[in-house]
Amino acid sequence: MYLSEQKVRAVLRYDALIPAIRQSLIDYSAGQVNQPPRSILRAGNAEGDRNGWFAVMPVVAGDVMGVKTVTFFPGNADLGISTHLAMIELLRRSTGEPLAVMDGRLITEMRTAAVSAVALEALAPPEALSLGVLGSGVQARAHIQALRIVRPALTDVRIWSRTPAHAERLAEETGARAVSIEEAAAADVVLTVTASPEPLLKGRWLAPRSLVLAVGAVGAHLRELDDEAILGAWLVAESRDGVEREAGDVLLSGAKVQAEIGELLSSGRSASAPLAQRIVFKSVGMAIEDLVAARLVWQFHASRLQ
Repeated sequence: MYLSEQKVRAVLRYDALIPAIRQSLIDYSAGQVNQPPRSILRAGNAEGDRNGWFAVMPVVAGDVMGVKTVTFFPGNADLGISTHLAMIELLRRSTGEPLAVMDGRLITEMRTAAVSAVALEALAPPEALSLGVLGSGVQARAHIQALRIVRPALTDVRIWSRTPAHAERLAEETGARAVSIEEAAAADVVLTVTASPEPLLKGRWLAPRSLVLAVGAVGAHLRELDDEAILGAWLVAESRDGVEREAGDVLLSGAKVQAEIGELLSSGRSASAPLAQRIVFKSVGMAIEDLVAARLVWQFHASRLQ
C-alpha cells in the first residue's frame, strides 16, 4: 500500500495524533521503544549551508516496525521545493510483512508540532495566554495550529521573522500579530522554529516564568538560544540521548538535562516542575513519533479496504 501526502493529509488529525504522541513519549522514557540513533550522511551536493543531508531513522515499538528516510536541503527554498522531504516504511513486527509505504513530509511536520503541544500542555502554567513565535515557515504554521488545540487560551500570538513580509503573511493567515523579536520573546510561551546557526533568542528578553519550546536548528553546531536563555532554565528534553548528541543549544552551552518529558508525564511530576523558574523544552525529533503517526494513517486506510 502506497500512501501519498494527499492521502496522509486526508486522515491525519491532531486530535488523534497528540494523545498518540504523548503515549509514545511515555513509552520511550520507560524503555519500551527500540530506537537506535539516527544515521546522518551529508549529500555533498554543494558548499556551506546549501549542503544537504540524508538521515535514516529505524524503530521497533508495539506491534509495528518502521524506518523513515528524511532529507534536509536548505537550498530547496529557492527552488520552490520543500526543504524537508521524507518517506516512511511501516512493517508488521510479528512477521516483518510490509504494511505501507507513505510520504513522510506532512507526518514530520505534524508530529513535530504535536510533540511541542504535549510539552505545552504538561509544562505551561495555566495563566499562560501569549505565544511568541520566532520563525514563519512550515513549522511555525503547524505549531500555531497544534498549540491552540491544547491551549485555546493562547489568544495573543506574536510572530517574528528575519523576513518581515513572511511574518506579516503568517500573522494574517493565523489571526496573529507581526512584532519585533523582543516582543515575541517576552511572551508567556516562546517557540523557536528557525534554522539559525547562531543564537537569536536572548535570555534577557524572556519573562522569568516563561516556557521556551526550542524546536529548530537541529545539529551539534547550530543553536537558537544564547547561554543566558538556556542556562537560566530548567531543561526538559524530548530524548536525553538525542538532545545530548544532536542539539547545539545543549552541547555548546553545557546545559544539563533535568528530565525527559516522558518521565514527567508517566510519573505525574510535570506538576512539580519549578513554578518560579523558566523552563526550556528541547526537541530534535524521534523515529517513534513518525512510527505512531504512520500507524494511525495506515490503520484508517487499511480499515477502508476490509
